[in-house]
Formats: sequence, structure tokens, C-alpha cells
Amino acid sequence: MFDRTQKIKIAISIGDYNGVGVEVILKSLKEKEITDFFTPIIFASTKLMSYQKERLNLERLNFQGIQDASQAVDGKINIVNLWKDTIDVHYGKVEKIAGEHAYQSLYAAAKAVKDGLADVLVTAPINKDNIQSEAFNFPGHTEFLGELWGGDPLMFLVAEKIKVGLVTQHIPIHQVAQQITKKAVHQKIQQIHQSLVEDYGLEKPKIAVLGLNPHAGDNGLLGKEEQEIIQPVIERCRNENQMVFGPYPADSFFTPQNLNTFDAVLAMYHDQGLTPFKTISFDEGVNFTAGLPFIRTSPDHGVAYDIAGKGIASEESFTEALFLAVELYRNRKEHGILTENILKASPIKLEKGDK
Repeated sequence: MFDRTQKIKIAISIGDYNGVGVEVILKSLKEKEITDFFTPIIFASTKLMSYQKERLNLERLNFQGIQDASQAVDGKINIVNLWKDTIDVHYGKVEKIAGEHAYQSLYAAAKAVKDGLADVLVTAPINKDNIQSEAFNFPGHTEFLGELWGGDPLMFLVAEKIKVGLVTQHIPIHQVAQQITKKAVHQKIQQIHQSLVEDYGLEKPKIAVLGLNPHAGDNGLLGKEEQEIIQPVIERCRNENQMVFGPYPADSFFTPQNLNTFDAVLAMYHDQGLTPFKTISFDEGVNFTAGLPFIRTSPDHGVAYDIAGKGIASEESFTEALFLAVELYRNRKEHGILTENILKASPIKLEKGDK
């Protein structure tokens, strides 16, 4: 059986240091007892983190500077020194160099997980514009990790009251309808179902599927995607013994009764799912990338340039992301152990006289 008391190593990427990423990281780690629960490994530099620590008056926060993730020490807040030079921080500014450092931090942290030097990845927010380069040519974290780690990533926004997955993610709204296919909808339902079983320990999860069009198409009057694509996929899932229901009109679905009834919701596009999610669970919501071989979580907010450097950013979502990553890792490990060789054949001993 997997030992749930094992100290999990969390690789942390800092995102855009001109935003609130470093602030929420440091605030989440400010209590000395935090390292009793996991071992943080931040990919940045002690100079950068110390500078921001001093601005936040977090005198009790101490760092363990290391050169490689393999040197991480339990009971310490470890910082892998990726850069030797002093970094000039300009809060609230969009700078190409900040994007370059954000990529370097992300790549090093994600690779440490892939190489087995850390167990899970928690990412601070990036600016999806200034991080773009020949090395990072992706709409966001989700797609980048799918390329680096393999797998088929699902953007899964999770909180205690609500869990929302998306069929389409970071694409222009005019491209959404053409990407709503039977294959795509079925695949995302399966990913949500698998995550709920393996990562959350639900034996028979109930999944609600939203329609694409207003009023879920209104019987074809406002669009036929529900009748021709979404409904047939739901019926297929039901025939596969999965509890999948819908399609539901998005404008009236997110009621307390529905959220208590279903374990997760599949939305067709980004704002259809994220607008109600962030309204309901903004401070505590976490972005979990399901469908990958490793656990990655992040806060459900962006770089927040408008409040960067003011010391007023809430760390609640990032803190939730840290603890959720640990919990999901343990749940997935336990599920793997419980289901491994569950029907392993045993040799049959023949008694005397048997043929």
C-alpha cells in the first residue's frame, strides 16, 4: 500500500516575476510548518526570491539554495538557482526578458518532474504573450506540458463546490463550433471520467454536459450541434455504462442543486465554463491539468499586473493548488496500486484424481 505520509516534492515555477506569481508563492510558504506537509522546490534564484521576500516583510522565511533539484532538502524551502545575475523587477510591466525567465523556470520545473527529481508541478501565472519564443510556441501551460510530458491534457478547473472541464481551450471564439466534434466531446468526457475515478476516488461519477448554443439549441432552432454531435455522444457514454447527462443550457445550469447533483461539468468552450467557475470559486479555485502522466496544478488567476508589487494579492488559490497537487498525487498512486494486477491469475492446484 502507498505510504500517504511520504513527503511529496513539489516543483514550483515562478511565472512572470513582474506579476503576482512570486508574491503568492512566498505568502503560501510563509508559515514554518508548511514543510511538514511537502518539500517545495522553487526554480528561480535566491537573489530574486530574497528581494521579493524583503518587500513583503516576510523575515521568517528562509531559503535553501541548491544547484539542482536532486539536492533538495526535506524541511526546507529549496530554490534551484537558475540565474546568477541580479534580476531587475518592474512590477506591472510587460517585458520580454521576464517572459524568457518565466519559460526557463517552467521548463526546468517540468523537466525535474519528468526526470523523477520532483513528484508534482505547481505553476505560477505566465503572460501568454511575452513568454512566446521559438522554444515556447503554445497558447499556455496546458499545451506546453502536453508536448513535454506526453498525454492529452484536459484543462480541469476544480474546487470543492464545482469541477469544470473544457472541450476547447485557448482558441478564438469563431473557431469553437468547428472543433466541437463527436470525437472531441467523447474524448473529454472520458478524460473527466478517468480523472474523477483515479484522482478523486469516485467509483461512479456523474458528469453533466453543456450545450454549445443558447438554450442548448432549442431543438435545432438555434443550432444543430446538440442534436447531431453532443446528444449522440452522451447516449454512447450511457451505453458504455457511464453516468453522463445533458446537454444542458449553460445559462441556467449552474444552480446549487445541479452542482450538488453532479461531480463535474463539461463545457464546450473557455468562457462558458470559466466564467461561472471563477464567479463561484475564484479565491479557492485551482486549475488542474488532467490527462497527463504527472500532476500539475496552478491558481485560477492570471499575472494581475494591476496589483503586482502592492502586497495585496491573495495567496489562497495558490495554497489550494499546492495542497491539491499533493492530494491528487497520493490518490492516483493509491488507485494504481489498488487496481494493479487485480485479476492476476493464480495457478490451480490439481487434487489427486483430477484430470
